[in-house]
Amino acid sequence: MPAFAMPARFARTLAVAGTGVAVLALPLLGATGASAATPATTAAAPSSAVTYTNNLDGWIRESLDIMAKHNIPGTYNGIYRNVIRESSGNPLAINNWDSNAAKGTPSKGLLQVIDPTFAAYHVPGTAFDPYNPVANITAACNYAAARYGSIDNVFGAY
Repeated sequence: MPAFAMPARFARTLAVAGTGVAVLALPLLGATGASAATPATTAAAPSSAVTYTNNLDGWIRESLDIMAKHNIPGTYNGIYRNVIRESSGNPLAINNWDSNAAKGTPSKGLLQVIDPTFAAYHVPGTAFDPYNPVANITAACNYAAARYGSIDNVFGAY
């Protein structure tokens, strides 16, 4: 059998087996250069950006990440417990009947923050909107940290 017959038959067999195998075998057949190499693939760089779900779990997790960057203490359980008590998880909740509302500053959002408190304890990097879930949680936790040491220490209206 001629020397060139074996590689040709081998290449045909590999081609039938699948192009992935054939491409891997090309260097064995003496092929050289860029055409013999596997095609260059552009691997996507791993994304360092964290994505959060657009629900209470995601809002709390995003707030906790922002709080960590600003050294604001608090835990998932402490935030969750207070959110459920204050608004049942409704970011558009508003209290139009308590003493704050009677003075013209109703409590708003997930953790029922009044506008002056929200403005005073707003955390950079969050929306300046008390109805924004992440901004509301983060500002309320910042306030609770200053007043009570942590949102974890709040077990009633604050």
